[in-house]
Amino acid sequence: MTRRVVMTGIGLVTPLGNDTASTWSALCAGQSGVGPVTRFDASRHDVRIAAEVKDFDPLTVIDRKLARRTDRFSQFAIAAALEALADAKLDVAPIADEVGVVIGSGSGGLWTLEEGFHQVFERPPDRFSPFFITMQPSDMAGANISMLVGARGHNYATVSACATGAHAIGEAAEIIRRGDAQAMIAGGTEAGITPMTLAAFASMHALSTRNDDPEHASRPFDADRNGFVMGEGAGVVILEEMESARARGAQMYAEVIGYAATADAHHITEPAPQGAGLARAIRRAMAKADLRLDAMDYVNAHGTSTKFNDRDETAALNSVFGEYAPRLAISSTKSMTGHMMGAAGGVEIAFTALALRHGVIPPTINYTTPDPECNLDYVPNEAREARVQVALSNSMGFGGHNAVVILRRAES
Repeated sequence: MTRRVVMTGIGLVTPLGNDTASTWSALCAGQSGVGPVTRFDASRHDVRIAAEVKDFDPLTVIDRKLARRTDRFSQFAIAAALEALADAKLDVAPIADEVGVVIGSGSGGLWTLEEGFHQVFERPPDRFSPFFITMQPSDMAGANISMLVGARGHNYATVSACATGAHAIGEAAEIIRRGDAQAMIAGGTEAGITPMTLAAFASMHALSTRNDDPEHASRPFDADRNGFVMGEGAGVVILEEMESARARGAQMYAEVIGYAATADAHHITEPAPQGAGLARAIRRAMAKADLRLDAMDYVNAHGTSTKFNDRDETAALNSVFGEYAPRLAISSTKSMTGHMMGAAGGVEIAFTALALRHGVIPPTINYTTPDPECNLDYVPNEAREARVQVALSNSMGFGGHNAVVILRRAES
């Protein structure tokens, strides 16, 4: 008998709020989390805006010693994981061997990396921090969570650029489905708004240059979009085997009914023409979920606010859903959070589950000028009340990575 997987807890740290409640409230209100860069002096940069996490204090969740020995990306993940566990009311200790952690990050500890680069030239080598090696790698977020809560099951990190968080949640669901875990702590985290990465993405002409109008800079699917806005944060969920969750009386946000991953094998940054790789992933996930096309209600789009991504994601949805595509409600929450890179998939799958739970579809803000190549319903500018039964979340990453997760409203 196939084991079924449900989501029982959510934890969020985002540019809209440092927990799930505040983030969801701001998201449904259509608030932008984008503003001027504040964590460093960006005056020399061509791009001086980003979607930063605000007023985050790691000491509210971990002690000072651990805070000194963890990078910001790990701190975000820890905060989100602890909130998700509390939300799920899951006691790890009695089933520690059956609880795993899959937390991904596209880049790991970039703040640690940049600071270390300067220190190695400014200090004698024997005074270089021994904690660099345990702060910078992408797997350290999950490692720290595992040690904090005592989870002794699967523990590793996914790294697939902007598809990282979705891959983490999809693979965690598969671990439970095949019987290798009873519960998983899964998601994505990123803290990549640094001088080096801001300069690098700007040099690629990938970022919006609306420095004087940051709140309107991220505008997915709009004809006047001119690049994405860097974001940061973490999205972590608790997944459980359904019967175990039922037995302990757990709440259920959603059931994970489909997951698929593909590669474009086309270009290092541009999607395959017409979104062919993403379309294959959607079709595979739909087949695994045994869904008809007309069963899909909502799509949380990858929607980065870049010319090629938005055009080709729209083409993929038209290709898969055909005449039904115009009836889909589609939104890009990146219009408010910016592009949270490796955290994006984790955060957006959490948003998708919250839409199922609350019957509210978040909007795509800053949508004012329709693009003829983006011809679907992007839930423009205002949230929409709707009874959503089935929804999917798309993730696409530099390198041609595609990941799709399909959720169904959980049975009461």
